[in-house]
Amino acid sequence: MRVKTSLALVATCASLGFLSERVVAQAPVSGKVDCIAPAGPGGGWDFTCRSIGRLLDRYSDNEIVVQTINMPGAGGGVGYAHLITKRAADPKVIAAASTATTARLAQNQFPGMTADMVRWVGAIGADPGVIAVAKDSGIGSLDDLIARLKSDPASVTFAGASAIGGWDHLKILMVAHAAGIQNLNQIKYLSYNNGGAAVTQVVGGHIDVLVGVASSSKGFIESGDLRALAVLGNERLTPPLDQIPTSLEQGLEVEASNWRGFYMSKDVSDAEYGWWVDTLEKASHTEAWQQVMRQSGLEPFSVFGTDFDRFVKRQVDTLNTISRDIGLIK
Repeated sequence: MRVKTSLALVATCASLGFLSERVVAQAPVSGKVDCIAPAGPGGGWDFTCRSIGRLLDRYSDNEIVVQTINMPGAGGGVGYAHLITKRAADPKVIAAASTATTARLAQNQFPGMTADMVRWVGAIGADPGVIAVAKDSGIGSLDDLIARLKSDPASVTFAGASAIGGWDHLKILMVAHAAGIQNLNQIKYLSYNNGGAAVTQVVGGHIDVLVGVASSSKGFIESGDLRALAVLGNERLTPPLDQIPTSLEQGLEVEASNWRGFYMSKDVSDAEYGWWVDTLEKASHTEAWQQVMRQSGLEPFSVFGTDFDRFVKRQVDTLNTISRDIGLIK
């Protein structure tokens, strides 16, 4: 899903001056703002805060200065709770989020907290999910894989980098759920320490199918060691991997990217929320941000405002249903 922009906005963004003097002067938010990275330094949430922080610092002529605050604990729950309870109605704080956030909300891992307790601002990029097999695998296509799972859910073994019930595991369950496959708890999934280890097991013929992400699979797909069956999203990858069909093209409405985005206090005004939505949307279209995405292996994924709010809540509902079906939660 992409937010459509006018030609005037695209032209403005291409110039990299996306925060004009007029916008800054009239903005309801200025000065020092905080970006909560609900984990330690060096991770994905930290990267999201610091990368966007550098853009806002640069293109607001220092009218906005972003400070990243690392707040690890409870898989993002500490930062989520802090924003809700300590920074209520504060427009000068945003928090980094990703698909891991929605997965934990879906599995009730933030006790007493729900997706309705914050305002979801937008997603600025994603690392799309990929399903792939070894080059000489007998599984020829996504349709072939689905047919095997329908015949016997335990007939295929999957490898991923997340724990049981984590994001890589949930990706294949989302695919199976969308395909109408029953007995999701019978699908075999093995967890490895990282994406590279999972890839090695599949390339070596020890595991049938990889459930991973584009960034860690790209080199193996380009070399021919892996054959990608689908990108789990609505849009194809950028070249040279643009020949891989999406799950949507193959009849399955599954969006399983590890998106990068932000949320903020639910009690901010509509004007303050709208300013953040507009500002981050424009930031996502700058050449500077496109370069950051290319360097980090992210793909374009721009969803903002009410569209993003609906997307997040739909994803939480889907993951909650799947987690119940396989017995992760009651």
